[in-house]
Amino acid sequence: MNSSIWLQNIRTNSKPSLEESIQTDVCIIGGGLSGIMTAYHLAKAGKEVILLEGNSLLHGATGHSTGKLTAQHGPVYQSIIEKFGLDSALLYYELNQKAISSAIDLVDSSIIQPATSYLYTLEGQNIKKLEDEWAAYKQLHIPGTFGEKGEIPYGIKASVAMLDQAQIHPVLFGQSIIDMAVKAGAKFYENSRVQHINLSKPYVELENKQTVYCKDLVICSHYPLEAIIGLQLVKLKINRSYIVAFKSSEPYTGQYLSIDQPGRSIRTVQIDGDNYTLLVGSSHRAGALSNTNIFYDAIEKEAYENFAATDIPFKWAAQDPETPDLLPYVGQISSSHPNIWLSTGFRKWGISNSLVAGQIVSDGILGRPNAGIELYSPKHTTIGDALWQALKVGGQTAVDLIGGYVTRSSMPRCTHLGCKTRWNEADETWDCSCHGSRFAKDGSVLEGPAVKPLNLKK
Repeated sequence: MNSSIWLQNIRTNSKPSLEESIQTDVCIIGGGLSGIMTAYHLAKAGKEVILLEGNSLLHGATGHSTGKLTAQHGPVYQSIIEKFGLDSALLYYELNQKAISSAIDLVDSSIIQPATSYLYTLEGQNIKKLEDEWAAYKQLHIPGTFGEKGEIPYGIKASVAMLDQAQIHPVLFGQSIIDMAVKAGAKFYENSRVQHINLSKPYVELENKQTVYCKDLVICSHYPLEAIIGLQLVKLKINRSYIVAFKSSEPYTGQYLSIDQPGRSIRTVQIDGDNYTLLVGSSHRAGALSNTNIFYDAIEKEAYENFAATDIPFKWAAQDPETPDLLPYVGQISSSHPNIWLSTGFRKWGISNSLVAGQIVSDGILGRPNAGIELYSPKHTTIGDALWQALKVGGQTAVDLIGGYVTRSSMPRCTHLGCKTRWNEADETWDCSCHGSRFAKDGSVLEGPAVKPLNLKK
């Protein structure tokens, strides 16, 4: 089984499973960074908070991320200006930049380090795209530079730098926030999988038949269980990307993201006195392929040839939902359910956006003003964007559902909506291409929206 560098040799701070029915002010589903940050802010403000994680805290998207804490989320600012306007683009940058500043104040410097973020291209045809992005930076007064140089072993044609960014050890960072949240009174439960949500009460029912009643419910489960309420079910596209980590001689001062295809993301980290380089490879729709070894093989080959890697001890995959219009879905799931909150769709930029989301949701519940509440609201997707994404995702789901019964009739059915799963050879998981559910070798749920294990006996 492949393993993430962030989950090696970390202190164990396991939490109990919930074994009784209880009542609380706020119930949070999902033990990644967005749920943990929300719990921290609410507990600090005096709310009674319970967080439920189906597996282990920080072992999902957060523990399999790159740990880049940056407001540079690809070449997006020109697009955000065109779609939402200059003020919205500036607000998006300011919210994420504020998240970086707040993170630096929250944890020890051994967990978070300053870094400059770079977008780069190796292809002359993509220089114009970077020039346009640099023009957006100047419009928004984002501190940065435009140039051609970099530390990475590629012939960079052009690059755009964003200054004053950071990178973290995502698991150690999350553990620090958990400690602070617990000190403020929040309660965390692991191996406590939610199987049903009643939106009108609200309350949640766990796999072990226990019930949590609450005034506000926050769904931070990557792919929301009750997404159909806001039609997020047909708006979210799930992508999977591949990461390897290997020892290197010197750390980089920057962190890098290619705008070419296939894309590459690069950063370094020091762990236990050793420097490691993280190289992130190609992306594809989650669950669409069985032979995923080809993606690991491609970036491993690049690590050996371009970075002089001698051994690759860590490799893993990350899975991320993407909205149709670049902005995440954070806020009330619908006007008819004002006490149901959603946090998802971070498009591979879940570190900074999780910090933003935690503040937005907690401020919303507490009735505090936050300029990001409207910008990040799940309502921001336009009808055209939603329809186009629905046609793409819904159409592909129909193809996968029908095609799976033709070509993979012997494969187990996903317990979400019945699509046939695929065996992922590299990661040794059962993956569903319809909505991104993942199951371990024994059929247990690794990632939703599925909440029940596979039936492997058929």
